[in-house]
Amino acid sequence: MADAGAVTLRRSSERTAVRTVGRRTSRANLAAYVILSIGAVIVLLPFFWMLSTSLMTLPETVTYPPHWLPASPKFGNYPQAWNEAMFARYLINTILIATCTTAGMLVTSSLAAYAFAQLNFFGKNVVFVGMLATMMIPFEVTMIPDFLVVKQLGWYNTYWAQIVPWTASVFSIFLLRQFFGGLPKDLWEAAELDGSGHLYYLTQIVVPLSTPALTTAGLFTFLGSWNSFVWPLIVTKDDSMRPIQVGLSYFIQEQGVVWHLLMAGATITIVPVVIVFLFVQRQFIEGIARSGLKG
Repeated sequence: MADAGAVTLRRSSERTAVRTVGRRTSRANLAAYVILSIGAVIVLLPFFWMLSTSLMTLPETVTYPPHWLPASPKFGNYPQAWNEAMFARYLINTILIATCTTAGMLVTSSLAAYAFAQLNFFGKNVVFVGMLATMMIPFEVTMIPDFLVVKQLGWYNTYWAQIVPWTASVFSIFLLRQFFGGLPKDLWEAAELDGSGHLYYLTQIVVPLSTPALTTAGLFTFLGSWNSFVWPLIVTKDDSMRPIQVGLSYFIQEQGVVWHLLMAGATITIVPVVIVFLFVQRQFIEGIARSGLKG
């Protein structure tokens, strides 16, 4: 009887401990959800303000205190913004520039990252560290020399000036090197036994296995090219050659900012990026997680 009582008491204690741990876990989860919800609201608030302002009239955008919602939504702001700022041309230019820049970056970065990850050559680590050091140089420092080079090459006011300088990315090389370096060495040894060279191994084995990392690098480059403003502004002079971010400056006039049309244009600008991210978000998250880059 004593043993049975002890067993019963022990089981009762275990159940009590499990319930206590469960309550603590529930409270911790609730706190996490509350914090994440607050963070989500803070992140989404600017987008809500952009959408709301894009449906207002101009007087509503400059009133104080500001209005959170339009009195009567003006969906006509979108076609007006599209027609007034040559958005069709800007959008075509942006898609062309961003796509070509991303494709070129993936080619150059894959080759460079493979060399740093898989090949052994004299001074490899020194070269890699020196290359990473260039990431600390602000763009403003190299902007004028880069512009002079573009001018000397005869690329001023062309697509080449907006694409070629950005087809090499130190960050993408670093990201892909981290991923390539984590692939099993047995894959190369097996490929070498079959008579494969490095180029065949890279294109037929490494690249297909590195889809998440390539997607991540491509997305970063695509977003950077899509959001580029200063560089296209200084290397172009005709509106027909400029991307969509420069086109948004059309609504900033001497008389003031046409806020409702500017926000409508910004909404048009961000929609393609959101669509692209929705398609690649799974590979993007996997690429970050498996490349050793954590926040």
